[in-house]
Amino acid sequence: MPEWLYEEGIGENRAILVDGDSILEAAIELPGAIRFGAVVEGRLTQIHVPGRRGLAVFDGGEAIVEPLPSRITQGQKVRIEITREPIPEQGRPKPARGRITDSPCGAGASLRERIGGVASLGPGSGDRFEAAGWTELLEEASVGEIGFAGGSLRMSVTPAMTLFDIDGALPPAELAVAGAAAAGRAIRRLGIGGSIGIDLPTLAGKAERQAPAAALDAVLPQPFERTGVNGFGFLQIVRRRTRPSLPELLQCDPVGAAARALLRRAERSTGIGERTLRAAPSVIARIEANPEWLDKLAPRIGARIALQADAGLAISAGHVHSLHV
Repeated sequence: MPEWLYEEGIGENRAILVDGDSILEAAIELPGAIRFGAVVEGRLTQIHVPGRRGLAVFDGGEAIVEPLPSRITQGQKVRIEITREPIPEQGRPKPARGRITDSPCGAGASLRERIGGVASLGPGSGDRFEAAGWTELLEEASVGEIGFAGGSLRMSVTPAMTLFDIDGALPPAELAVAGAAAAGRAIRRLGIGGSIGIDLPTLAGKAERQAPAAALDAVLPQPFERTGVNGFGFLQIVRRRTRPSLPELLQCDPVGAAARALLRRAERSTGIGERTLRAAPSVIARIEANPEWLDKLAPRIGARIALQADAGLAISAGHVHSLHV
């Protein structure tokens, strides 16, 4: 029976839906970020299309407001319900989206609230996240390489859509079915929404093109819309998008992701005495810029913390050393 597991981490909260030793879904929440469903007070600063769309600024961010009632004028104070959280992108993040509302102000549901009844885990409860493949999932989201029996997916996050390219040694029809199913599982597992494209091997017959679409339908829960597989082997999916996907969250801030992952390893490190966190200079700098992270870590592990920058380490290669093993 699938079960949600939840961790209140340092710098992030995280949850996974596990079935046996597999992760079906995963989510990361960054404390302080504006949430889907939040209602905030703001001011309309721009009208892009009169009576249709504008830009509102609120404490801590901005949102594209659509639809925009014709009675709302530029400069007016407004109350906004967030219908999509900001989406990180290289160079130009997408602002939040919202709509005008009369509802009372509120923060929106937290990760723990929206997944309902969960097993809340701490460092002393065993590492069920790692046992289910948490590190491997982060690697998939960060690098975009996802393996499956008989082939692999190459995931690319673009401003327009998330793309999956399928490669492998299986015959084309078999590879298309296996790859479509693998892409469907990855879409669910990594929380990917919006427009999604899957580039399958070119398939000749109608039946061959229907089989991978059926394989996708079997593993990706509704709601979503999709096209059929066209003659060039391309299948497009549209899912509701209310939050950034894990690939967007991790790929647009790899230093932050590496810093938070290192803190998680430190929480679960064994040994006695001072812990030294050794990592790339940018990762150490990110931790130093958030001293409250170390303030939380030290009492959780009952030891002093030392930081050591090592320019020879890759961003993802940080490690933890205990004074006495």
